[in-house]
Amino acid sequence: MSREIILYIAASVDGYIAEADGSIDFLGGGIELVEEDTSYQELMGKIDTVVMGRTTYDQVVNDLSPEQYPYEEQISYIITSHPEENAEKLIFTNQDPVALVQELKKQERKAVWIVGGASIIAPLVEAKLIDTYNLTTIPKILGKGIPLFNEFNGSVELKVEQVYVKNDMVYTTYSNQNH
Repeated sequence: MSREIILYIAASVDGYIAEADGSIDFLGGGIELVEEDTSYQELMGKIDTVVMGRTTYDQVVNDLSPEQYPYEEQISYIITSHPEENAEKLIFTNQDPVALVQELKKQERKAVWIVGGASIIAPLVEAKLIDTYNLTTIPKILGKGIPLFNEFNGSVELKVEQVYVKNDMVYTTYSNQNH
């Protein structure tokens, strides 16, 4: 039994995870959270490891949660071309995302959350390493920006597992059929 690799991410209707300048303000702007959504809490209960690129890490610590690192309970792998000194659960690595996730999959631990960004996601999609895709569609069309999926070779067959709407956002869960 190998570890589940989960992509849990939000994108605009036209498939962008950030605006052209890297801003992610559109993700929470103007959305009224009337209904309780527990998908994030459910995800956090399933995982013990997060993987992200350096740009995403910098956004988390500088913009989204400067007061407290939100993944301090998990082991964090930050893929960067300029690794720095590791902390107890914070591992900076210049390892290829595919090789890293292949290693993580072999460990007997809880699931792994692929946080982002696009340069980390695309090689993992192409290598068919993502088991579950949890995509939240934000009801906004950006017109341009940083795409959720960069170009890659081949295609990936997915099966729709669940779709629901809460707070005007569409939550879709897909499973990878290439396993």
